[in-house]
Amino acid sequence: MIKHSAYALGATLYMPATRSDILDVVLGEKIQGLRSLVVCLEDAVAEIDVQQGLNNLKNLLLGIEAGGGRPSAGPILFVRPRDAAMAAVLNDWSLMRHVDGFVVPKLSLGNIREWQQAVTRDDLMLMPTLETPEVFVPNAMVELRSAMLELLPERIIALRIGGNDLMGCLGLRRPQTMTLYSTPMSYVIPMLCGIMGSAGFALTAPVFEQLNTPHVLDQELALDMAHGLVGKTAIHPSQIAVIHRALQVSLEDLNSARQILSEAAPAVFKFNDAMCEPATHYKWAQTIIERAHWQGVRPEVACPTDTFGGSLRLAELVG
Repeated sequence: MIKHSAYALGATLYMPATRSDILDVVLGEKIQGLRSLVVCLEDAVAEIDVQQGLNNLKNLLLGIEAGGGRPSAGPILFVRPRDAAMAAVLNDWSLMRHVDGFVVPKLSLGNIREWQQAVTRDDLMLMPTLETPEVFVPNAMVELRSAMLELLPERIIALRIGGNDLMGCLGLRRPQTMTLYSTPMSYVIPMLCGIMGSAGFALTAPVFEQLNTPHVLDQELALDMAHGLVGKTAIHPSQIAVIHRALQVSLEDLNSARQILSEAAPAVFKFNDAMCEPATHYKWAQTIIERAHWQGVRPEVACPTDTFGGSLRLAELVG
């Protein structure tokens, strides 16, 4: 059961399950403004430290229990198991009622049934990561899309694009001065947005692993938004506010969305020097309203140049 909007995820921060301060983060006492958190037992934890990570996770959940549960203002909480077998064990922990869902690493056609059988609790959402070589094959993604719709209906809050792992499949690493959209991901991200997005799946953007090129992060975030991605993985708390600013809606877009969704909207009209066509732009307008609800509106001055009373109809636009 999907308990949260994908637009509520914002910047998603990963923390190794071996960290000793996770409870403070979960309770909202350590990282201000964090909206979603993943406690990772997979890549972020060495094989020899897995048991320590599991023990730490149990202590985290006991701490939440002792405090009467998680605060409503705290981050959405996910756990990233190492594999479906570990997920099946965690699924049976009664304390998992304090967790919102699992991040599914390396989801593929080969393991999707294992994950379906492992996670049987209806209260756990799933956030699969697309990060295997099959992701480069459109036909494989069409098949995976069909399998997710069949086997995991109403379970998936969003799909994560695992940019670093996908680049690793090619033996590549992002250049420091370039966005992912200047790499082979310029093919993968739009392809996934088309195949998965057209079926109603929300997608989140890959991590930006450089901390010393904030201008490149800004460029990448603008491209993430242009592709309709609903959030982005953060590797450091300093990225959270930057990601959240990028996710905010412009006042111009918000006003346009409201006009498009209005019952009084003409079939085609001009607003803010752009053609608006509710039949075409209705879904876009809905996403703008939802983004604004969860991520807010960018502070700026509104300049609505047209209203319905002065709108230009189709004949006027093409004339």
